Amino acid sequence: METWTLARGYRYAGVHCGIRPDPNRLDPNRLDLALVVSDEPAAAAGVFTQNRVCAAPVRICQERLPAAAARGIVICSGNANACTGAQGLRDACRMAGCAARSLGCRPEQILVCSTGVIGRLLPMEAIEPGIAAACSSLGADAAALDRAAHAILTTDTRIKVSTRSVLLEGTEVRLTGFAKGAAMIGPNMATMLAFVLSDAAVRPDDLAKIVPGVAEKSFNGISVEGHTSTNDSLIIFANGTGRKLTGAGLWEFEQAATQVCAELARAIAADAEGANHLITIDVEGTRNHEEARRIAKAVADSVLVKTAIFGADPNWGRIVSAAGYAGVDFEERDLSLRLGEFLLYDRGQPTPFDAARVSAWLKSNREVPMRLQFTLGSGRCTFYTCDLTYEYVRLNADYTT
Repeated sequence: METWTLARGYRYAGVHCGIRPDPNRLDPNRLDLALVVSDEPAAAAGVFTQNRVCAAPVRICQERLPAAAARGIVICSGNANACTGAQGLRDACRMAGCAARSLGCRPEQILVCSTGVIGRLLPMEAIEPGIAAACSSLGADAAALDRAAHAILTTDTRIKVSTRSVLLEGTEVRLTGFAKGAAMIGPNMATMLAFVLSDAAVRPDDLAKIVPGVAEKSFNGISVEGHTSTNDSLIIFANGTGRKLTGAGLWEFEQAATQVCAELARAIAADAEGANHLITIDVEGTRNHEEARRIAKAVADSVLVKTAIFGADPNWGRIVSAAGYAGVDFEERDLSLRLGEFLLYDRGQPTPFDAARVSAWLKSNREVPMRLQFTLGSGRCTFYTCDLTYEYVRLNADYTT
């Protein structure tokens, strides 16, 4: 367990309540329910999936945020509570109500998140005692956070945690972020849950303005297969009771939150299901940042690019052609391409390179930097994705069966 500087005034719990029913396929003692509690009423705001089919807990959170006096979040993994109709909404509210009763607060002060299989009703007979157990095992130390971070995982192989300590307007502010995500990852959020807890003093309306920008600069810059899920949520808490941040202090808080989320986003891409390579796509020299992002996304979402990297095949034509269909106006001579240190395509012309050497480099390096350089302006973007492997297909071919 790493040494984390935790935001003050929060407690965490992670418990096993038995949401996953098949012990023959999954660890029967795996943690599957998490609880995060702010000791003081906190400002909270969030952004959520762009999918028109969104899960019941997303709808509950959208109704309750932004909030001025949020007290916590209850999170279950193994069941998305998505496409579950009116019963799913009732169950999400029951989760919040159960936590509120144990914590002595109002139900609307509790947020709800879920992740897992779509289209199955929650096993409330297991979840309700699980919430009670989580409330009785809350802790404020790194071990408690570790259990909460483990409890939200699905096919992830490791937890994702990021912390920061910054000086804002003369006061030390701490931020603690943790997330889950390994597949159904696409820009405009993905099958991911992310939570950033801070002891800063921020007004709810200011927090609501900050969160979309934080998501845009972090989680909206990763892709595994481009599938936008029903449950993605980024929620930020600020429970400070001092003078509310304004001006430069508010901007610096946003930068710190963005750094936390960018680190979490990169960790999600690196832990993509079955991935052998983390691919960092740097696009620079476009007319503006949006053009760079569109090109990076097209390359990141290309199955042909992903499979070429998996096969250690320096087939640069797939990368260049993906850039060409991104909907950005450019001439071939405007583009050059590097894979690691190797220049493969130079201002519209192929360059001689040792294919065997590049292939060997791809085989021996898990992290693959890819740079597309244009000559059109100062726009730039960094995007993270991964290769597409046999293991990814296997995992998703039998996910529910």
